[in-house]
Amino acid sequence: MKIKKKEFPEKSILSQGKKDFDYIDSFEGELTASSQNIDISEIGKVFFTSGPKWGKKMFAFRNKVVGLFGLKTGSETENQQMGKDFECEVGERIGIFKVFDKTNNEIVIGEDDQHLDFRVSLLFDKNKEHLDKKSITISTTVKFHNWLGVLYFLPVRPFHKLIVPAMLKNMIGKLEKR
Repeated sequence: MKIKKKEFPEKSILSQGKKDFDYIDSFEGELTASSQNIDISEIGKVFFTSGPKWGKKMFAFRNKVVGLFGLKTGSETENQQMGKDFECEVGERIGIFKVFDKTNNEIVIGEDDQHLDFRVSLLFDKNKEHLDKKSITISTTVKFHNWLGVLYFLPVRPFHKLIVPAMLKNMIGKLEKR
């Protein structure tokens, strides 16, 4: 399965404000024909269980470091929300992620903090190149509020570009095996 860096999808809820973001990226992966009937909530749930092991270790390290600076770690809601009651509905939280928006083919999650705001779009749509197939596009946007946001994102950015394609590949693998 091939994961490709793509232009920010115009169909995304987030495309309306993209000129206001300081950072944007999008990665797309194609699903097989047998995986076409997937509910967007299922995609949202799979997102939270598809991080590579090395990414989980890095996220735990991140939480320890940013906690020292008073930034949000999400540890207070992570354990309680990962249970069966998490439906990926607007307003629900899991870790540092809050569900901001949801349509029949997109979920927007993210967080607002003192140093930056970020959003992650999980878009389930027709593949631009193969209209008979579907794809999942993960798009990330970041808006910096101050120098701490810029400083925070400097070491995060290169790892972000590695972890998102790995997560997308894991997500598609899980969805195709269901």
